[in-house]
Amino acid sequence: MLYSVRHLTKFLYKHPVSESMMETRMHPRSDQNQRCLTFHLSVSPRCRVFSYRDHLGNNVHHFDIPGQHRQLVIVAESLVEVQPQVDIPSFLAPDAWADLDAIVSEGDYWEFLFPSEFCMPTPRLDQLAHELDVRRRDDPLMLLHELNERIFRYFDYVPRSTKVDSPIDVALESRKGVCQDFAHIMITLIRSKLKIPCRYVSGYLAHRIHDEDTDRSRASATHAWIEVLMPQLGWVGFDPTNWLIAGERHIRTAIGRDYADVPPTHGMFRGRASSELTVAVRVTPTEGNPVLDQELPVPEDWSILVEKAQALPEGPPPLTRQQQMAQQQ
Repeated sequence: MLYSVRHLTKFLYKHPVSESMMETRMHPRSDQNQRCLTFHLSVSPRCRVFSYRDHLGNNVHHFDIPGQHRQLVIVAESLVEVQPQVDIPSFLAPDAWADLDAIVSEGDYWEFLFPSEFCMPTPRLDQLAHELDVRRRDDPLMLLHELNERIFRYFDYVPRSTKVDSPIDVALESRKGVCQDFAHIMITLIRSKLKIPCRYVSGYLAHRIHDEDTDRSRASATHAWIEVLMPQLGWVGFDPTNWLIAGERHIRTAIGRDYADVPPTHGMFRGRASSELTVAVRVTPTEGNPVLDQELPVPEDWSILVEKAQALPEGPPPLTRQQQMAQQQ
């Protein structure tokens, strides 16, 4: 299946800022069952864009805009081919736990086994683990299928019920959140209670026009799910937001320990101004290359996510952390 992806991010500043430095992770990966055939990043004001790959193979683009500007617009457009995944069985052999431990002992998976910024065990998480009976039993794959469904049923999907930097206890206490929260909670349970390597995946989910499945995530936003290391199968994707095994509709842009490693945008600006962030995503099946827009408007049919930053206090223009991408929904 071929997908055309268009991802727009716009920062509007109440007063002109004198410099913006930004890095993005919007370039889909080419690995496993996925190939990024074309990618184009447009930035306004115009500037020179550089790129590199980080230690996990994520494509990172970065740029610096030194002149005064009152808005920053980033449009990423890509054409991605996604092949069907190998069917994931319901369970593994009785000795799968031993096989898994052998794989982990022979490999370098430490960063996906230990706590990270958004995946820290808490007493509330321990309570959830007890309630869902999250412990080594049955076989690892059967247990993960069960956990994927139980998180889906336990939490309500409510956009904006948490924030981009909310700790997992916020969603645990209210029993509601978005894909970013559910991914962090499932990762923390798997790492801390099951001792299985587990990583965060940032990307997009292609929604069907007439979808009778369990999709709850928003078609107009980025998406997040997890991947877990399994014997014989390698990294297997689980989407607890929608109770899915990651497959042909999941488009991967970056992998990391949690959201802190893979925000679609992250940077700094120099100036004294409040800012407003607008984000829009469109993923459509296609048979050819996407048409690159000459201008950078927000199409009227897109659902828009908007976040506002607080005004800064008076004083000399500081170098301030740029507002990150809106929460992954």
